[in-house]
Amino acid sequence: MKLAVWQTEPHNGPDAALTALDAAARDAAGADVLLAPEMAIGGYAIAPGLIRHHAGMADGLIARIAEICTRHDIAIVCGLALPGHPLPLNGAVAIDRTGRELSRYAKTHLFGPTDNGRFMPGETISPVFDLAGWKVALAICYDIEFPELAQALAQRGADLLLVPTANMVPFDSVAQRMVPTRAEENAVCIAYANLAGVEGEVTYGGLSCICGADGDDLARAGHDRSETITATLSRDGLDRARTLQTHRTDRRPELFT
Repeated sequence: MKLAVWQTEPHNGPDAALTALDAAARDAAGADVLLAPEMAIGGYAIAPGLIRHHAGMADGLIARIAEICTRHDIAIVCGLALPGHPLPLNGAVAIDRTGRELSRYAKTHLFGPTDNGRFMPGETISPVFDLAGWKVALAICYDIEFPELAQALAQRGADLLLVPTANMVPFDSVAQRMVPTRAEENAVCIAYANLAGVEGEVTYGGLSCICGADGDDLARAGHDRSETITATLSRDGLDRARTLQTHRTDRRPELFT
């Protein structure tokens, strides 16, 4: 699988974000999948009322993402607000290159007042689904910081975790240490798509990355600029990591329950 991760500055409103996503998909020609950040369509650190408004537009926005997929022959995983009660959900959607929706997921672990003042948490972890010939699952930002979540997705058969994020300064350690660790300890590939730049009172940290199942970087973005990084994931690399790293089979869950 050739995977592209789009690190971008925040865009003011869904129309501007979709225009930028369309350009990113065009520029990622030849990739199988494009991963975009958390709440990439519409904004994250914006007024709660705007997020509720965008959540009400979700079906139409997802249809427009699907049009981008078919226009550029690429699958897209992208963050946006989804309807929820009493608050919207911080969601992500996976759409294949034909425009078919494969999965919707709502962030289960909310971080701080920015999340908790705008969203309600999802109640189930991501299903594992087929995307471009790989077993894939989703997590959003803070979710990936919990070892149990990544472990559960790996145990359910995921080979690749796609993680839209809006990780902010000063939490660079998440991208630099925690994401590679989650990949290595579970022998799964992980792609982590962050925002860069400033939105409201939030400064995003960039450092988007694609990690192999051995925890090594296959590609990594800088701190403060928009860029798209790419890497090709191989079955041979996945199998090699799972031969050398035996945590998955050596773990003794009976000791922890």
